[in-house]
Amino acid sequence: MALSPKLEIRQGQTLIMTPQLMQAIKLLQMSSLDLTSYVEAEMERNPLLERVESDAGPAEGGEAADGDTGSASREADGDGDGEWLSAELSDSSRDIASRLDTDLGNIYPDDPGTGREQPAGGAETQQRDQWQTGLGGRTGGGGASDDYNLEAFVASDVSLQQHLREQMVLAIADPVDRMIAQVMIDNLDDAGYLRLDLDETGERMGVERARLDQILSLLQTLEPTGVFATSLAECLKLQLQEKNRYDPAMAALIENIDLLARHDYAALKAACGVDDEDLREMIAELRALDPKPGSFFGETLIQPVVPDVVVRAARDGGWSVELNSDTLPKVLVNQTYYALISKKARDETEKTFLTDCLQTANWLSKSLDQRARTILKVASEIVRQQDAFLAEGVQHLRPLNLRTIAEAISMHESTVSRVTSNKYIATPRGIFELKYFFSASIPSAGGGDAHSAEAVRHRIKALIEAESPSDVLSDDTLVKVLKAEGIDIARRTVAKYRESLRLPSSVQRRREKQARRD
Repeated sequence: MALSPKLEIRQGQTLIMTPQLMQAIKLLQMSSLDLTSYVEAEMERNPLLERVESDAGPAEGGEAADGDTGSASREADGDGDGEWLSAELSDSSRDIASRLDTDLGNIYPDDPGTGREQPAGGAETQQRDQWQTGLGGRTGGGGASDDYNLEAFVASDVSLQQHLREQMVLAIADPVDRMIAQVMIDNLDDAGYLRLDLDETGERMGVERARLDQILSLLQTLEPTGVFATSLAECLKLQLQEKNRYDPAMAALIENIDLLARHDYAALKAACGVDDEDLREMIAELRALDPKPGSFFGETLIQPVVPDVVVRAARDGGWSVELNSDTLPKVLVNQTYYALISKKARDETEKTFLTDCLQTANWLSKSLDQRARTILKVASEIVRQQDAFLAEGVQHLRPLNLRTIAEAISMHESTVSRVTSNKYIATPRGIFELKYFFSASIPSAGGGDAHSAEAVRHRIKALIEAESPSDVLSDDTLVKVLKAEGIDIARRTVAKYRESLRLPSSVQRRREKQARRD
């Protein structure tokens, strides 16, 4: 068969990922914090996007409260709340000035005096703002040009590096040694451990290793005690030396700290050459030490989890599923502004820019609405599937996968996967990630309904926590107990679940429980 080039015309249908579709998919899998940052960036780039501010006032046409009747009548006469408050403050300022026989600007230089001429609403507005906030600072207008900032008087957090640097300049006089010490300070982690290869550092800086060791020994005397250690054993050693408690027995305990982690107290007593009472006292001293001396100066920002969906018990006995409005960015497209500036476009470039901004703004508004609807739809189906969990607890969690939810709501599995990523739901049982409700199924020993892997893991933890020191449950015993309860599970699966819960083996638990009992 001869091969020759030729032309063919084919007609077919293909799905093309447009930029708008790709961005919509990206929005769907964003967390609430990432989404807020993205919308903020879009609002800075697009002049047609506006933030929707929540209106805390009464609805139009509603009756005013009893305490608001006076202000409502004043507003009807053209004198609003702000002007009434400004007048009250202005009168009060005049009374104070007359009693003191001086200008308030002479007494409070940060506040514009009542005798000065201010723009309309200037002095009164500043006094009102100061009275409302209680800061007593200048908010702009007259007076000096520098702003009075109360935060300047609040002590800022001192980092570990700053704390050590202040001590280092007093302990080290040589400029070269100070530079080397600064390099070591900059290579400390949050716990205060030195993460630096001294041999490589000495070769790079052209300094002998003996000089580095000498500087390091000096830095290890700084506060807090235990910083600049290269390992946990060295950190504990420095703290014991500072307390004058680093004797040969304690040194042996530090060298065999891995035996302490395994609760092998018999081997520890033999290694340290002490009896049970001395060993207990030594372990108590170790527990009183700080394994992370630099953590007190930590500046890690802890971001609390904000749920995207809230589930509450309904009056009819079901569950009410609502979106958390605080996590939903609210934006609007300013069509009036577009109509105004589009008429003043001077050339085709400006018209194209405005058209693109309008299309992007409309797309973003629709995408945010579609994202909210999709999250609510998926969350509602998860709540329906896991009704027993919400009513009874984790032991009634059902096995669930993405396909089950996707088929129930007529969506693709990938869409459900994106929706459940980095999304949280607040339930009467606590706040959980949406992916928490998806777990593998473990068959039932009696041929009944399958069990959720998370429910089995919870049952294993409950059995171990309830065991007595004289009857510690091994993995084989746990398998027998679970099979008696109708859960068909293998021993290696029990061991895997136990390790995922960070629970020690039966041998280690027996040693630990016996030590506590003694």
